Amino acid sequence: MSTASVSLFIDRYHPKQDSTCGVSIRVTHLRAKKYYPTGISLKPGVFDKVIGSKRKTEEINKVYLRLNAFLTKAIQAANSLPIFTFNKFEEIYLSNREASDTVSFGFSKYIDQLKQEKRIGTAISYECAKNSLDKFKAQLKYADVTSSLLRKYENWMIDKGNSLTTVGIYLRSLRTIFNRANIDKALYPFGEKKDKYAIPTSRNIKKSLTLEEISMIFQYKALPGSSEEMARDYWIFLYLCNGMNVKDFCLLKYKNIDGDILIYHREKTKRSKSDQTPTVVSLKKYSKDVIKKWGQAAIDDEVYIFPHLQKGMSAVEIRLTVQQLIKTINKYMKRIAVNLKINKPITTYYARHSFATVLKNSGASIEFISEALAHSSQKTTKSYLSSFENDAIHKTTDALLNFSS
Repeated sequence: MSTASVSLFIDRYHPKQDSTCGVSIRVTHLRAKKYYPTGISLKPGVFDKVIGSKRKTEEINKVYLRLNAFLTKAIQAANSLPIFTFNKFEEIYLSNREASDTVSFGFSKYIDQLKQEKRIGTAISYECAKNSLDKFKAQLKYADVTSSLLRKYENWMIDKGNSLTTVGIYLRSLRTIFNRANIDKALYPFGEKKDKYAIPTSRNIKKSLTLEEISMIFQYKALPGSSEEMARDYWIFLYLCNGMNVKDFCLLKYKNIDGDILIYHREKTKRSKSDQTPTVVSLKKYSKDVIKKWGQAAIDDEVYIFPHLQKGMSAVEIRLTVQQLIKTINKYMKRIAVNLKINKPITTYYARHSFATVLKNSGASIEFISEALAHSSQKTTKSYLSSFENDAIHKTTDALLNFSS
């Protein structure tokens, strides 16, 4: 029977700004190694004293006891398995977390899971939240997280020049980590009640274009075959195809086309929605022309329509490719906006908001728009349309001043 070895490990190759290094539990089985953070960071010299000194000072002994608790738990978890696998080990070792465990540890576990699921973008977002909270307070424990501390963190973030949007993103990530932990509900700090902390929401910024502005983009003359022409065509394609995002655009294959209909599943909702209803798009002539102009040859149904991804790419490679294409489209669309004297920083996200707003303006129901956008609820759709609602209010109440003309 093959068993696993368990030991303490300090990452000397990635020191922090204060010269400390993260300490992990290293588990080795059949030459495969995995590392489990303890949430404790030490200077290498201190670590050597913790594990090597026979006569320990009081402070060194406190650190030793904390690390030994992690080590003992890991050894017991490994030894309890008749047949060792990392998955089974993790079920035992990572279960029953207590309020004394660090938030950083919870983040690290979830980030590893996200990476295994190839959700690289989400993993990076959680890493940013984790790093921010670590800078605010190192070795933050679940029991330390109170409504008062969260308000202090919000103020700390704002003082450093961060927006409420960023604060909201990071704290929603923290809330998710809390929800995944086995923590006493009495310690839960989030909520709308007086003694709880409500995560801030940023003011909705209008990200849609008028039909007139969209018409100007359609008619814009770019140099044939140029990156600017490609960016314009791609943006219009995204707009016409239900406000499609760029990752879904890159992942489109010829098998997704059925005559004048394009059918695909949004990557963003594949794991979050139990009902995997596909997004159905009406392929307009312009969209078909974009495919004909910029698409690859349809050798078989599994070929990507547009020539940006390749078979066998890793999740990280796909993300990097998609992000680079977004930057390219945004760069030239902003340039086009300047040339057309459209005073808006047009990005790929404008295509999605514009699709929703123009449909609403034409009389389409929120139910139809919500289904076209593949939203899980109409509440999300309404947030897209809030700028339209404000415009409608202004236009309608203008009647109050008709006499002045």
